[in-house]
Amino acid sequence: MTMLPINEIQERSDRHPKPSDIKFQYGTAGFRTLGKTLDSVLFRVGILAALRSKKLDGKTIGVMVTASHNPEPDNGVKLVDPRGEMLESSWEAHATALANAPNSVAFIAAVDEVVKAAKIDLAIPARVVFARDTRPTGPQLVAALKDGLEAIKAEYRDAGVTTTPVLHYLVRTINTKGTKDSYGEDTEEGYLTKLSDAFKKLLAGKPTPPPLLIDCANGVGALMAERFKAYLGDIFNINLVNADLHTPGALNNSCGADFVKVNQKLPPSITLQPGQRACSLDGDADRLMYYYADERGQFHMLDGDKITTLVASYIVELVKAAGLDEQIKVGVIQTAYANGSSTKYLSGRLPVKCVPTGVKHLHHAAEQYDIGVYFEANGHGTVLFSPAAQELISSHKPSTALTNLKNIIDVINQTVGDALSDAFLVEAVLAHKSFSGVEWDSMYCDLPNRLVKVVVSDRNAFKTEDAERRLVSPPGLQAKVDELVRKYEGGRSFVRPSGTEDVVRVYAEAATRTEADELAFRVAGLVYDEAGGDPSQRPKEFL
Repeated sequence: MTMLPINEIQERSDRHPKPSDIKFQYGTAGFRTLGKTLDSVLFRVGILAALRSKKLDGKTIGVMVTASHNPEPDNGVKLVDPRGEMLESSWEAHATALANAPNSVAFIAAVDEVVKAAKIDLAIPARVVFARDTRPTGPQLVAALKDGLEAIKAEYRDAGVTTTPVLHYLVRTINTKGTKDSYGEDTEEGYLTKLSDAFKKLLAGKPTPPPLLIDCANGVGALMAERFKAYLGDIFNINLVNADLHTPGALNNSCGADFVKVNQKLPPSITLQPGQRACSLDGDADRLMYYYADERGQFHMLDGDKITTLVASYIVELVKAAGLDEQIKVGVIQTAYANGSSTKYLSGRLPVKCVPTGVKHLHHAAEQYDIGVYFEANGHGTVLFSPAAQELISSHKPSTALTNLKNIIDVINQTVGDALSDAFLVEAVLAHKSFSGVEWDSMYCDLPNRLVKVVVSDRNAFKTEDAERRLVSPPGLQAKVDELVRKYEGGRSFVRPSGTEDVVRVYAEAATRTEADELAFRVAGLVYDEAGGDPSQRPKEFL
């Protein structure tokens, strides 16, 4: 019987001691905190990824080193399962347990527990593919990851510096290569070719869209967007801003999708002409935020809810035009963060389901439909086509609508939210509908909303139900929130602990901007008073 290489693991583990004062937690986005504290975590994730691969009969597991939209000093790591989906949730506890073992001896004992609990055959080979974004702590963390992989004698492939969506794509293509479920060529070039070819087919015969300004958040999306230029040729022009990968501290700093969504304004580095549209990626290019300037030069945001509405409506039109509306059911998945106006608009046209925040919840729910569309309001999302739907679309009587559906299947990255892929889909839909930003925006009118975060001593004290729309703990707090909400026309607010930071998030919407802001900060004040938040972190608006 094959045994763990205990001596090798212990010797290498000793080089990566766990900080004694930090408790790590594998959450919605994997592990994420200050990059300089993650060395031991990356070593241990190497071991964990290999065990996951062995558990799944040697399938290739992905590891992405990124902290997405977080500030540059942060970093993180997440595992990707064989079809390019998030790590199975039951393994999150294994990840947390391994990361928090106080020393090498305890770590090896924890590894042994995982092997026994998951009934892993150690004789099965392990295969892992990994990549990182542009953060300065990335190379050191990748070195620790490789140490872990080598300690357990896993085969690995270094995909280098690339976007999170490319890593997810690679995992799926590697694991489906040579099968009927083949998802494409398992290279970055394969990704660029697949998406750009489908996009060019969608634009064929349409007037050339105006150039698109892309804010790359000074992150790795700039590399990928630059590479796409060569593949797109003259059919579509993209102009890149915030593409600085060398200035320390530039990543996600006053730019990127999260900046636009949270502040609801243009990055200061961008000026739009009246009628011009643009979009922002986040630091690892898995979130997308659109916006445009109206004829007066006024900024208007087109967030994930607006993208959902545009894309889902168009797909429903195509399915109907292809004569497949009785056989293919299209559904939309949202979270509590979705604007109430978008939910109302969509609910009158197709099934809408609300699930807890987090990609894994959205992705799983979308799989229940023939075509599932999900975009979080923050701009992270994709479209999933079931195998049965894809088979039907490929075998049905040819038509223009059917050809467009086939190309949408290829332009979208079904493994995960992909800002560049999603931008191509949006541009294709706008071209087919002859929409400007104004016409897209006018599909429904957003309720004014505000998102506030409160730093608390223990985010785990906050428990929710009803897809995170209501608090069950701390006791009595939800009743106080309800009482406040009733005082505002069109009012809605909810409180939930963050899955990625030690904060509690407060969302509020109301009939006017002033009321939405006021409601958000008053609810945040309730949270602060309840939880004894850090006074230095208290938002100024409710001091």
